[in-house]
Amino acid sequence: MPRILETIVTTLNADGSAHLVPFGLIEEGEHYVVAPFRPSPTIANLERHPFLAAAAPVDVRVIAGCVTGRRGWATLPCERIEGVRLAEAFAHMELAVEAVIPDEVRPRFRCRVVHRGLHQPFLGYNRAQAAVLEAAILSTRLHMLSSDKIRTEMDYLRIAIGKTAGEAELEAWQWIEEKILAGPTPAGSSG
Repeated sequence: MPRILETIVTTLNADGSAHLVPFGLIEEGEHYVVAPFRPSPTIANLERHPFLAAAAPVDVRVIAGCVTGRRGWATLPCERIEGVRLAEAFAHMELAVEAVIPDEVRPRFRCRVVHRGLHQPFLGYNRAQAAVLEAAILSTRLHMLSSDKIRTEMDYLRIAIGKTAGEAELEAWQWIEEKILAGPTPAGSSG
């Protein structure tokens, strides 16, 4: 199994605004692969402007917010590429697309690291933050999983929320629960 880093990826929309989306970057040696499902704004953005930033967010609400339509998080200009990165991040990478492996369902953008930046000390995540991350990923797969599977997973993750969540994790959890109760949206509509 490849190692996958869960990050907030930023690409530039055609109008120059930032598109923020949680993304698992697939590690391939010194490179990282972004593999969004079609249709996806990220695909269109990378085809037009082959650069992105990937950040480790300080606040888990960024991840939950992005998967629930709350994308107005602060950004800062990148240092070595034309683009922006999440402002409140432990660290970020700036990446350039080196190769595209076309696919009608899920093209793969193979990227090299142009720059890495460290911004805040990382002291670790609590279990509620990990539960929010897992629930956020689960909420993007509503169209692929049975309602029983979703309910079972959420019930298990809720244990960590109950034991270790602070205010930020509780708010993030609420956003994700609301999304799951609303039901599936078309595949690829957020990435």
